[in-house]
Amino acid sequence: MTHYLNRIAEDLFKAKLENYWPGFELVAYALYEKKNVYLFNHPKFSNNQQSTYHILSWDVQFTGDTIILYEEYPTAIVNMESYEEYEGLYSILVHELFHGYQYIKGEKRFPDEMMGITYPLSKDNVELRNQERTNLYSALLENNIIKKKQYLNNFIALREKRTAKIKEYLTYEKLIETVEGPAWYVELKAYSEKSPDDYHSVLKKYGQQLLNKYESTSSIRRSCYSSGLFMCLLLEELSPGWMESFFCIEETLYDLVKKHSGDYIKYPIADVKISSETEKAVNFALEKRKNEFEEFYQQAGIHLYIEGEITAKTYDPMNIIPLEDRLLHKSFLEVRINNEDYHIQQPVIAYFGDGIQNINRLHLILENKPIENIDSLTIDGVGEIKGRYKKQENILHLLIN
Repeated sequence: MTHYLNRIAEDLFKAKLENYWPGFELVAYALYEKKNVYLFNHPKFSNNQQSTYHILSWDVQFTGDTIILYEEYPTAIVNMESYEEYEGLYSILVHELFHGYQYIKGEKRFPDEMMGITYPLSKDNVELRNQERTNLYSALLENNIIKKKQYLNNFIALREKRTAKIKEYLTYEKLIETVEGPAWYVELKAYSEKSPDDYHSVLKKYGQQLLNKYESTSSIRRSCYSSGLFMCLLLEELSPGWMESFFCIEETLYDLVKKHSGDYIKYPIADVKISSETEKAVNFALEKRKNEFEEFYQQAGIHLYIEGEITAKTYDPMNIIPLEDRLLHKSFLEVRINNEDYHIQQPVIAYFGDGIQNINRLHLILENKPIENIDSLTIDGVGEIKGRYKKQENILHLLIN
């Protein structure tokens, strides 16, 4: 994918990101692969013209597709090896660059990520939520004004009923939509611009993520991206120019949709009847979680348990699977042990007690045997952790000091 580097720089320069969002400013960005990082537009480097890049050696800072502070400056990062087509790579970079723009605009409407990880799998909520998402999709695609209004009323009524049931978790959803929906909005615009498919086909492609009941039930956080996107697109119709003041207000996307929906008619939603599809979606979500853990346990290697007082420092909320008192961190986890920070760049299960930050046991499966010292273990890719340890076949227990 390195042959796309100059093309991306040229496209971002020519595109003038304001075509996607008014005032959209370009922060630094980096495309990376296994060994190299290609850094653009970073103020630390004197030669930072948008058509050129600076090559760095890869390190753990460049993990996932996200926004980081590289040398104290917001930098969008994207793994080039995750994308086969140019439109996918380009549009996800625009998505992450928008998060950089949110940073410099001082966006503060961020959720408490713990709410997403502890989000309850209630059948009543899943039923209402999936009905709500179907009505949101139909409200955007419907051309008949009367039917469009009815779908919009249904969407709002269903969400208000859910709010009464799970208010704090609905706040979480609304904030995720508000932060991620606009990023998906500019991503869709960028993808549509580069894709050979027509706009309606691209819109339906993104809409499938709104309508998929199984994925929206098993991936609550990610499912809010598509609902946020569709609210952005609805606001184009309801309130043209809504983006101009978006970073100057505290309201969420849902608040804006509700405010601009006109004469919203309040009416009660009948008691929830759980459909067979909702039953299947909830069971699918639970089985999916169990299977993720089972796949972890079945890996070949040396099982290492680290036990004691451990604090979670940073993690990837997009790649965490909850199950009872455990969290499977699929991408990475940074923890503090014995006043030292350790970056675990592999799947790891964290057992928690009072809050997900407070870990009492970690479970890793290692390819290579740790180096055994008198009072510590040195773990490949993690570092030396002090403590007492005992061995039993291919299982190691490390009790930290």
